[in-house]
Amino acid sequence: MNFIKRFAGMAAVTVSAIGLASATLAADYNWTFQTSETAGEPGFVNKQKWAEEVGTLSGGRIEIEILPIGAVVPHTDTLEAVGAGILQGHLTDPSYFAGKDPAFAMMGNLVGAWSDPFELLGFMESGGGHELYAELVEPYGVQFIGAAATEPEAFVSRVPIRTVEDLKGVKMRAPEGMVYEIFSKAGAAPVSLPGSEIFSALDKGVVDAADNTVFATNQALGMNDIAPYPLYPGFHSLLMIDVSMNKAIWDGLPEDLQEILKVSVSQFAFNHIYSVRELDAAAVEEVNANPKIEIINWSGDERAKFRRIAQQEWQNWAPKTEMTQRYYDAVIAYLQGRNLL
Repeated sequence: MNFIKRFAGMAAVTVSAIGLASATLAADYNWTFQTSETAGEPGFVNKQKWAEEVGTLSGGRIEIEILPIGAVVPHTDTLEAVGAGILQGHLTDPSYFAGKDPAFAMMGNLVGAWSDPFELLGFMESGGGHELYAELVEPYGVQFIGAAATEPEAFVSRVPIRTVEDLKGVKMRAPEGMVYEIFSKAGAAPVSLPGSEIFSALDKGVVDAADNTVFATNQALGMNDIAPYPLYPGFHSLLMIDVSMNKAIWDGLPEDLQEILKVSVSQFAFNHIYSVRELDAAAVEEVNANPKIEIINWSGDERAKFRRIAQQEWQNWAPKTEMTQRYYDAVIAYLQGRNLL
């Protein structure tokens, strides 16, 4: 494989219940996991804490180094890098792999589907999502350990957008793929820009709004100062976080370490969500004290309108592959069964 040639030279369960050995012993397993955040971001810090927790729960038998986005391979290549053993694992947004299979776009960020991260996690655990995603990544030599999630992403805007109708004609940054298409169907004029260019594009008026990250991070980046009409809580994007590792390594692990990894991901999901919620709450309090910034919260009716537009695009994506259709069918059944549709 060209990929392998290109990168071949690169380098709540209690501790007593699991029967851990002394943490002073040298690690039996030393792994490198790459993330989708830059170093220092809240998500990156929380993933470092997860690695530390794995070390503790395993009694020091597992040691994981967490690397920022692009540290070893581009963010779009971690799936293959994990399968090839160049990385031992990743914690990332599956949407980055949409070019390999459109199912990754649906599973990574089903725009408009989830209002709360625990809805997504509920689907993954009891609606068939975990099994479908594990099946999707297995041919790449990757073992899906479990899913985490973050809070709904905020939406930054230089102009007030109080309704779906107000999206019409708004030049907005959106990543290519499903997100782009849904906002286009809603009447906006999407522009594809990398995340690193969002601040400059907003500041210079190249775009008037942007699909970006969670509220607290936008506030820390100064986004709300130049785009003073943020929409919060978010109405569109809620990402799944894929925690996976090399399947050959996984298959060779003792059962107790496999169980520790599964439990650790569940704990990470819970801790990460509430960590971001706490940061968002503090950022909202800070913004509310600034009369130059107005937080806009869409009504339930407007959120429902946007979801109906999104559902049309879900239907367009569903027939793309057998897996996209199966995922779509499972999500619809889950949402309908819980009166979330």
